[in-house]
Amino acid sequence: RFITAVTEQLAFLNMPNVILVGKHTTGKLTIHGMDSLEFLISANRGEEPRPLARIASGGELSRIMLALKCVIADRDSIPTLIFDEIDTGVSGRAAQKIGRKLHEVSAGRQVICVTHLAQVAAYADHHLLISKKVRDGKTFTSVESLSEEERTQELARIMGGDVITPATLSAAAELLEKSR
Repeated sequence: RFITAVTEQLAFLNMPNVILVGKHTTGKLTIHGMDSLEFLISANRGEEPRPLARIASGGELSRIMLALKCVIADRDSIPTLIFDEIDTGVSGRAAQKIGRKLHEVSAGRQVICVTHLAQVAAYADHHLLISKKVRDGKTFTSVESLSEEERTQELARIMGGDVITPATLSAAAELLEKSR
């Protein structure tokens, strides 16, 4: 049931052809137990599942971790889930699905997500901007809660870089609207 549930989550997260297998082995009894479980994965049709730790890309690992967390979230009592760049190495389409999935998970618990992708940030209920500044040779980190207008500006900056154009602002506003 666990493998099936994780596979369904992965299909939603833009990995429709994934095959996930749990390889269970029993060995000599040690202080760590005697059972070992290794996940094998095939992300592409026609390939045999191989050890997850050896073949998964950064983007695949990000989505697999989110899928695992989503499946076990209802079985634990952790009130806050923290994802630090869970969207590493993914495309815009996958990023949008990650944003949707994070928002879905946040219905039952607090989710804190560090992201550099506008498609993920747009799904947040609250947007905080974390920045670093150097003063007198020391680095200081600040956290600022953004208003709706500031949020649109920040999404436009994430999407377009230093030069924010009317087109980028329009795209950021549209992204926010579609995520609601």
